[in-house]
Amino acid sequence: MSHDGVRLRAVMRSVVFLTAGALAVPTLASCGSDDESGKPLAAQDIAPAGRDLVADGGTLRWAVDDVPETLNTFQADADDATTRVAQAVLPAMFRLDAQGRPQRDADYLESAKVVDTEPKQVVLYKLDQQAVWSDGREIGAADFAAQWRALSGKDSAYWTARNAGYDRIEKIERGANNLEVKVTFSRPYADWKALFSPLYPKDVMGTPDAFNDGARRKLKVTAGAFSVQKVDRKDKEIVLGRNSHWWGRPAKLSQIVLAAVPLDKRAAALADGSVDLAEIDPADASRIALAGRAKGTSTPLQGATPTGKDENKNESRQKKKLSKKERKALATFLRQQDALRAFTVRRSLEPAYTQLALNGSEGPLADERVRRAVARALDRTELAKVVLKPLGLPAVPVGSHLALSGQAAYADNSGALGGQDTTEAQALLADAGWVPGGPVKDKGEKAAGSEGKKSKKSDDGAESEGGSDGQYIVGEDNKDPQDHTKKHGHGDESSKHLADGKQYDGRKVKQGGAPGAYAPKGTAAPADAKTGLLAKDGKPLALRFVLPSGTGSESLGAVADSISRMLEKVGIRTEITKVSDDSYFKDHIASGQYDLALYSWPASAFPATDARPIFAKPVPAADGSLNVEQNYTRVGTDQVDQLFDQAASTLDEDESAALVRKADARIWAAAGSIPLYQRPQLTAARRTLANAGSFGFQTPLYEDMGFLKKGATPSASPTKD
Repeated sequence: MSHDGVRLRAVMRSVVFLTAGALAVPTLASCGSDDESGKPLAAQDIAPAGRDLVADGGTLRWAVDDVPETLNTFQADADDATTRVAQAVLPAMFRLDAQGRPQRDADYLESAKVVDTEPKQVVLYKLDQQAVWSDGREIGAADFAAQWRALSGKDSAYWTARNAGYDRIEKIERGANNLEVKVTFSRPYADWKALFSPLYPKDVMGTPDAFNDGARRKLKVTAGAFSVQKVDRKDKEIVLGRNSHWWGRPAKLSQIVLAAVPLDKRAAALADGSVDLAEIDPADASRIALAGRAKGTSTPLQGATPTGKDENKNESRQKKKLSKKERKALATFLRQQDALRAFTVRRSLEPAYTQLALNGSEGPLADERVRRAVARALDRTELAKVVLKPLGLPAVPVGSHLALSGQAAYADNSGALGGQDTTEAQALLADAGWVPGGPVKDKGEKAAGSEGKKSKKSDDGAESEGGSDGQYIVGEDNKDPQDHTKKHGHGDESSKHLADGKQYDGRKVKQGGAPGAYAPKGTAAPADAKTGLLAKDGKPLALRFVLPSGTGSESLGAVADSISRMLEKVGIRTEITKVSDDSYFKDHIASGQYDLALYSWPASAFPATDARPIFAKPVPAADGSLNVEQNYTRVGTDQVDQLFDQAASTLDEDESAALVRKADARIWAAAGSIPLYQRPQLTAARRTLANAGSFGFQTPLYEDMGFLKKGATPSASPTKD
């Protein structure tokens, strides 16, 4: 799934799972820059074409996960399909460019800038004189004011999911004329460009009833290149049609149909013509790539069988007579493969990263030294290769919790913690009191870590011994269900940044180089550290590693296996437990029932606002519980909170970005979460479809999407920097 500035604040209410797999394609070159923020690691892949090459008319059928429960992006149950509709039909004052940076949308804004800072910050919006709602009314101050009042948090009758930024507005008024909107803030707000994107009409925002219910199933009034023609829950699709009142570049397509298609049904939907564009998993990407090479053949290529198995490795099975069911499955598969030749895989990197989360609320990981040891045991480059190298995408580890390469606030601050160093990890564990060869209690007694607090049970409630019912233990018997490490060599580390932002080169940092990131000087790794796993007070150092088990989780398991082997080398045992997707986040991540977990966060163009809840220090609630907001690792500091507050209140963009980078360095040093890699984005697109595919950071331009004229060809895509 894609994420961008239109719905990042809402997306952050839920995590996204890692999906990746094997697809042999040429590697895209990563981009380089002397600037700290660099460039995106992979360019967008959308088959760009000039509008003169795109035919007028046609219907694009685009797969989504489901028909959204609401068309109001500011409600708690808004999803990615909600975002897609909003992008196509509603105004946005700013949209994201290819580097994930906000840019003025000239269709709505002539200008927007801070015109006063004393005594209060004032932003003046000058609207395009042609900007009107689909009912003919001018877009104006009344719409801005209604949205502010609905999202300010002052009226609990509005069922809003968030109010960040809107709660800092003091008043909104008309400027010198109807085209000017003047917004006065009660306190400085650096991320003011995040506001009013999307902008809903006052008909939706004007009353609690209209806000809560009016835009859930329909949007009567819009102001984009498209309008909402129909929401069909029976056929599970939303139909968007050209907006006759649109003043910008006319939409090339007559309609866009957002069709609900589950991920595991998308290859079949593409093959039977039900959809023209769909984000897919690596297995389907492999099928499409193989279909494209299979022209003129009548049999499946290696690896492209109905069961996903390599038939060439079992020739005797090919010689056996197929059953009627098998013949039917093979015929269906071959028919689909033939149809899939009409499609291509467009690939980039999502504006989101996968992290290893360490639950610091209790158990061994409550000790900073143990968390840092876990981090220092990991070779993040090798973990990135597990997911991205087979897909031909740059296997570069993410260096920031708060931005991705190319975004203004990005800098590689991982040096605040340090790179992979087995000896240093062992020294940190020794300093924390974990030693090899210590007395260990019987298996029946409780072990360290959150799993030691209750019986090992699978999702159906059955008792589970190590290695059965979805759980296996890495390190207990030196057995591993899969071995992925022999495939890769070790990559070089990139340059790092210390907590003060200064850059240094080299593979190692001397002890004492970054505050709190290293064991005290003189702490040596135990002489027999390589001889066995660690224990303390009679309990082995065992961490519960919880993973989802659903579709697309195979490579997540491969990453977890690699992490477990890396941890085993420093004496840490991992107990891998796989749970259902429905249970994974609700019953484990959000509730804190894990030690280690893999999940992803979207990268925001406004990290001072959007990332704060994810890394805020948990505080006790009135009922005695712990209010963690979205900080599911339960690791936070007052200093990080203060840096976020300063960054959000600093109107100098460079200074605000520097404060965000400082906050990120402190987050690295606390070792509550370890960014691993940017998520892959794989999109199947009909070969004749232009200006659509894997968008990367950029907000799609819906009016430019369409099918190529006969004989026209798109520009080379993606570009290689």
